[in-house]
Amino acid sequence: MSDEDSEREGFEAGVSSSSGDPRVLLVMNAVLSTLFAWTIVWGLSFLDIVEFGIVNVATAAILLFAVTYLVTNA
Repeated sequence: MSDEDSEREGFEAGVSSSSGDPRVLLVMNAVLSTLFAWTIVWGLSFLDIVEFGIVNVATAAILLFAVTYLVTNA
């Protein structure tokens, strides 16, 4: 039983000290921002507010990426 406790303490220490690879976070942010931007632009084009196009999706994705990057690094 004490072996499991020492393994748990070691795992918790390792997880709490790990900051992760920032490249993975940037790629995840880019992919999720693009998917969310596509959804937003598609919904707005469905309502005839904006035209659905690659430029509008890219612009929305860049804005979302920048906002989430600034919020997470503040």
